[in-house]
Amino acid sequence: MPLPYSMVKGGRQTIGRRDMRSKLVDESNGQKIFAVILQPGDEVKDALTHFAKAEHITAASFTAIGAFERATVSWFDIQRKKYRPISIDEQVEMLSCIGDFSVTPEGEPQLHAHVVVGRSDGTTRGGHLLEAHVRPTFEAIISESPAYLRRSFDPSSGLSLIDPLL
Repeated sequence: MPLPYSMVKGGRQTIGRRDMRSKLVDESNGQKIFAVILQPGDEVKDALTHFAKAEHITAASFTAIGAFERATVSWFDIQRKKYRPISIDEQVEMLSCIGDFSVTPEGEPQLHAHVVVGRSDGTTRGGHLLEAHVRPTFEAIISESPAYLRRSFDPSSGLSLIDPLL
């Protein structure tokens, strides 16, 4: 289980034994925008989920750039209604990373992200982000929204999807 961390506005947060830098860069019209910088070795989903919990983020979107020393993405098999993991065991450049935060039925922050990474030979891998370890950096801009993104289980796909009744 991850260790708890402390939050310092416009400063550093500690996740386990590592520092995560973050700054509230704008706040207007009920929306907050944060810059969040992860350090080498940080696990992306864990760090961003802890950040969302500390900031009480219930709905937000984000984009990011950076690189990973290794990652696991996945492809959703609609016939089997489950994710198929794709292991990436090499240094890769993150070419695209977009995602959102919502809340689980229990009220906990939930991260959903897709990434495309580039390998040294120019080929790519991509999919739903399951796990990624930063090297040398991960730089995200998180835009909070005052409205909740509600997800509910969709039996036809087997996924939790954003409620279309928003």
